[in-house]
Amino acid sequence: MTAKTRAEKMEETRVKLIAAGRKAFAHKGYADASMDELTASAGLTRGALYHNFGDKLGLLAAVVDEIDSAMAQKAKDAGDAAGGGWNGLMAEGRTYIELALDPEIQRIVLRDGPAFLGDPSNWPSQNRCLQATIATLGELADQGAIKSVDIEALARMLNGVALNAALWVATSDDPQATLHKAISAFECLASGVLVKQEHR
Repeated sequence: MTAKTRAEKMEETRVKLIAAGRKAFAHKGYADASMDELTASAGLTRGALYHNFGDKLGLLAAVVDEIDSAMAQKAKDAGDAAGGGWNGLMAEGRTYIELALDPEIQRIVLRDGPAFLGDPSNWPSQNRCLQATIATLGELADQGAIKSVDIEALARMLNGVALNAALWVATSDDPQATLHKAISAFECLASGVLVKQEHR
């Protein structure tokens, strides 16, 4: 059996810490999660956490990035299944908002994330979503399907609406009821950019 390289061992440690952090943050919340408990649950030490992430906040950032990136992938898959283009873009938005019903996503990404990591629009995962939206809107603009407006500005607005809708769902007293209102409003606002409603 081949011995693991240093890089492989480091990556394995990172994966273990992110998994342990994800579990602890989901069950106890970021503020109440103990570094000693979460590192011990991974069979590691605080030193390993400090070495890989700097501190507990660095671990939260890595956990949020992993979950938010997975949310974006699910949204993209829904968009692809809807055939891409405008229908795909709307499917992506709906899916992202619907994921706010997931308790783990609610607590880690949509509650603790903004509370401890600040403005989500500055997160690396959100920036990757923005670039994908810009690309799709650019294609729609080339096809003459949307009104003439700055593409980056439009992408930021659409992504912002979807993100804030998800935040609303996650923090509401009745997430399921709020979901339907949020999606309807998202689609209503987004449709205003279409040159013709029949493109929907």
